[in-house]
Amino acid sequence: MTDTARQVWVDASAGVAGDMLLGALVDAGADLGVVQRTIDAVIPTAVKVTSIAVTRAGLRATKLDVAVLVADPPHRTWRTIRGLLSAADIPPQVRENALAVFGRLATAEAHVHGIPAEDVHFHEVGALDSIADVVGVCAALHELGVQRVTAGEVAVGSGRVRIAHGDIPVPVPAVAELARGWRIRAGGTGELATPTGMALITELAAECIDLPALSVLSVGVGAGTRDTPGTPNVVRAILGLPGLPDAGETGEVMVVLDTNVDDLDPRLWPAVLTELLAAGAADAWLAPMLMKKGRPAHTLSVLGRPEQASALREVMFRQTSTIGIRQNTVQRFALPRMFVRVEVTGGSVAVKIAHRDGRIVQATPEFSDVTAAAAAASLPPSVLLQESITAAWNAGLRPGEPVPVTDA
Repeated sequence: MTDTARQVWVDASAGVAGDMLLGALVDAGADLGVVQRTIDAVIPTAVKVTSIAVTRAGLRATKLDVAVLVADPPHRTWRTIRGLLSAADIPPQVRENALAVFGRLATAEAHVHGIPAEDVHFHEVGALDSIADVVGVCAALHELGVQRVTAGEVAVGSGRVRIAHGDIPVPVPAVAELARGWRIRAGGTGELATPTGMALITELAAECIDLPALSVLSVGVGAGTRDTPGTPNVVRAILGLPGLPDAGETGEVMVVLDTNVDDLDPRLWPAVLTELLAAGAADAWLAPMLMKKGRPAHTLSVLGRPEQASALREVMFRQTSTIGIRQNTVQRFALPRMFVRVEVTGGSVAVKIAHRDGRIVQATPEFSDVTAAAAAASLPPSVLLQESITAAWNAGLRPGEPVPVTDA
């Protein structure tokens, strides 16, 4: 049994390859036997995966070696690999993730070579050891109970490297294509990020962020083949639960998106906030401020879950005149809440109840329901608001009282 909501953050600031990431996950606690059995289900008796302890620039790490046990053809098609994964008796989530990683690789290779994805013939990434890397990483994440993956910027290297297509610049074309939308940097000379490693990061990680708030369970370090003096050639995987421990409570990891706008017609702001909330934001608000040269403006702030960040940024760019958005990871501690309806003149009103330890902390009528009931009864909203508060109080919905039991 694994902890719920486990997350892993990948540090690829020294580069990434499939075997390095797999080594980090095994070092973080994934069972190598489970990984091997999952790989065997896809490519039976074809590879043997072993791990050894090594040092890289003086730091301890786990090095994964994948020994190929059978003759390996020079390349495989995307169709062949898809067939192997589809036919294998492996957990559905492992299959789905592995198919998605190879699908991303096929799309990148197709773009680089100007051919349809179905016609892609994998070279290095179609070899048995690379198939083992992809399936192994997906199996390790599943075995660890990871529900969310994030990663930081990736070091891709510089210079030139020789592959099946000849002598090409670093990052190689497939890595450059796979890096679309991701933060990268050179980080050193040589090929520091392989197509397999880059595909695993960009497909499995929900977003590119700095280390989020985590209650750390374990830290895994996976080694690359080279030992470069002064620069540990490793990938780190930090496994944890979202938030930080605080008096027995665990906060929820959220993101806050901020932007300053000084040239939007103020009459448009209500519609902007409404659309952001409709897009799934937990909250959205405006604060007046002064920009440079004394120009009056507003700061638009949006709170949402990390996986919503991209969609919320899109709304902000589309509905305002901003040309830049700041994003920060925060920790939110929110009381659990529920709704109970009370009858008032003109209809019923939902009362939002925030509670803790089985007791009501706050009980507040929803103002949209209050205004609707007021309109139906042809009464001022202030009258219906007071009536709603009284009705909630009479129904026992008041601070200190037990949380009501509902049929929902």
